[in-house]
Amino acid sequence: MTSAIARRLSFAAVVVSFAIPLVGAVVDVGGAMEEGFMLVFPERVLRGDIPNRDFLHLYGPGSLWVLALAFAIFGTRLVVERAVGAVQSLGVALATRGWAAPWGGVLAGVAGVTSAVFAITPIGLVALAWMGGLALLLWGTLQITIAVERDRARRAIGGGVLVGFALLYRPDLAGAVLLASLVGFRALRRSGLLPRVLIGAAVGSAPMLVHVAMAGVGNAFEGMFVDPVLRLRPGRHLPVPPSSDTLDGYLQRIAELDVLSWPAPFTIPIQLRTWFLAILVATVLVVVAAAVAMRRDGSSIRSRRLVVMAALAVGILPQAVQRPDSTHLAWVSCFTLAVLPIALFELLPARLPSIARSAVGVVVLAGLAAVAFPAFTLRPYAELALQSLGRERTSIEVEHGGRNFYVGRQDVADAVEAIAPLVESDTEPGDRLFVGPADLTRTPYVDAWLYHLFPDLVPATYYIEMDPGVADTKGSGLADDLASADVVLLTNTWDNWVEPNSSNDKGDGAAARVLRDRFCLVVEQDGVSYYRRCR
Repeated sequence: MTSAIARRLSFAAVVVSFAIPLVGAVVDVGGAMEEGFMLVFPERVLRGDIPNRDFLHLYGPGSLWVLALAFAIFGTRLVVERAVGAVQSLGVALATRGWAAPWGGVLAGVAGVTSAVFAITPIGLVALAWMGGLALLLWGTLQITIAVERDRARRAIGGGVLVGFALLYRPDLAGAVLLASLVGFRALRRSGLLPRVLIGAAVGSAPMLVHVAMAGVGNAFEGMFVDPVLRLRPGRHLPVPPSSDTLDGYLQRIAELDVLSWPAPFTIPIQLRTWFLAILVATVLVVVAAAVAMRRDGSSIRSRRLVVMAALAVGILPQAVQRPDSTHLAWVSCFTLAVLPIALFELLPARLPSIARSAVGVVVLAGLAAVAFPAFTLRPYAELALQSLGRERTSIEVEHGGRNFYVGRQDVADAVEAIAPLVESDTEPGDRLFVGPADLTRTPYVDAWLYHLFPDLVPATYYIEMDPGVADTKGSGLADDLASADVVLLTNTWDNWVEPNSSNDKGDGAAARVLRDRFCLVVEQDGVSYYRRCR
């Protein structure tokens, strides 16, 4: 088989593996808060609101700008948001395949397919900033690396622009960018491409200055650094490593309530713990393999490329450590575990046939996916594939006013569809809607997707996204926001939220007092409560 045919087959394998569960992912249950705010935030941007000034947003503005553009062209629709998410996830998978290309079509295909599985299974096609930022980072650094390998100035500039764009999505990717820059600095300087890369990166990241100017320096610093790094961590951090006898994350426990039966030798908590440890080991092996390859032949394309891959693996590792649930572990695995066979290939004795060295890595990776933690690889992939075929569908569609969302509970869907017409009859365009948890002294999570169903109403709060230690703290302004609302929707979906962190702590009670004093209950159905201002 020629290398050209192998490249085409590896590309086809990645695309097909991503396409098989794609239809199922389009109609899968959405992330109540995460996908909710990725629908609402870009629409607010289109209406003139500024992230960090008019609503809480913990990351860079890049993903919101791209989604706002997509909504402006195709309409604010769930399927449009998920299409952008699909492009992001496929972009990660194809970029990972591109990084693995020097090791041949088999390992490149395995890396890409593995990346595709991890990219699509944790949270479906939600167009979150991490996947978009990671795709841009992997493609940008890959283009820069190829520019050095082939002396291509245009690729160097384009790669720099993509890396700059990645920082617009997730400023916390700066660590990975810095590590990749340090290990590649000498090669860039020798090639004479360093100035072009720097120019490209400056151009790509320059819009951040525009955002800071619009939001205000203080607001931007607080929203993108103080809130996510200092205020949020105590309420979101989970034990490291994950517990072996229980699932620490509340959303993880909820996700396990209605799933496809799948045989496995280990319990779900042990599988999650094993997965986390596998990521740590894989990261170490990629770093060691890079060192071994450089010692063996520091001038080869494989060696130089593997060094940058190791830097990227180390740079994205904090994402798995800060909150080791399945979503964050998958966000790292879609690159680090995907290239594990390459690390093993380089660590095995060079005297062994290449096919044997490749086979060892593929077998190890397949064993991890099929035996060590199949509940987070094969099972969710199979669930989405079955949904694509019209079977085993667990999502329930909620519709109102030409907009839709997919939830996991029929009672919630029925309640919202019954209450929504009442909200419409009691309001006029431009009235203010507040969505929150039933217990306003705790804000561990919120059904932000409800805002999406009422496009004519203005979110009444800065905290469209609600987080523990942020929205429920004294002086947050949540109570004042609630006081400005015309109508209120509260859900008890997250009342039983319990995690081994500060998200269980009671916060400020001012918002609850405002609700009691100024709003009257209209109707309550299956945990969804509708209030309007008392007359």
